[in-house]
Amino acid sequence: MVSVLRLNGIIGRAGPFGNGMTLASLEKNLEKAFSGSRVKTVALVINSPGGSPVQSAMISRRIRELSDEKDIPVIAFTEDVAASGGYWLACSADEIYADENSLIGSIGVISSGFGFNRAIERLGIERRVHTVGKKKGMMDPFQPENQEDIETLKGIQKEIHESFKKRVTESRGEKLSKTKTPLFDGEIWTGRKAETLGLVDGIGDMRSVMRKLHGDRVKYKFISFRSNPIKRIFGGSNESKERMKVISTLSVLEEWAVWKRFGL
Repeated sequence: MVSVLRLNGIIGRAGPFGNGMTLASLEKNLEKAFSGSRVKTVALVINSPGGSPVQSAMISRRIRELSDEKDIPVIAFTEDVAASGGYWLACSADEIYADENSLIGSIGVISSGFGFNRAIERLGIERRVHTVGKKKGMMDPFQPENQEDIETLKGIQKEIHESFKKRVTESRGEKLSKTKTPLFDGEIWTGRKAETLGLVDGIGDMRSVMRKLHGDRVKYKFISFRSNPIKRIFGGSNESKERMKVISTLSVLEEWAVWKRFGL
């Protein structure tokens, strides 16, 4: 028996509805995947552009804990994207397989936003912010960028990046390529290139690899977590549809922006 756990979508509480993957939302499914005396392997089917580094680390850590506790190996299979936090999740597996056209990597940290200080000046709007603590208003989008704040943010990003790199090197070990290609600068690669770099173990889909491992009569137990933005727009009672449509649309656009970085 192979438990198949699908990990689809953004990681973390993205958007106003917070429907991304978190450890809290996945905990029951994770335990279900590793339950049962007949389960011989847990297959993670990953399609994620990333998201919260904290939730990525927590979910990955919990998968490893359950794998060690139950003595059940984990094999990850990437679909369209396993980038940033999506690849962090893949690194919780003992082996990683990709489609040759999957997008793999983006081992880096990003923080993005907009600056509105000139816009509110032109509109004659006065910004009033009162804080206790010098850094409390750091990176306020309605204030000009401050070099000291930028350096503080970069320091935080560097620490998170080091944690990400440590997880990858611990997971992949000697499998990582010894070539001069930088692996940790945020670049993405196709599954075929990722294989040559040692970021994945091979090219293959879940069913074909599982048949080779467990035979043609292998049985599957499917467990899904899927973020459904279309349902968030049109689902629910008739009474709440119109009231929630605008907020739901913003949530979809936020997710779309993350996926769009990878051309999807």
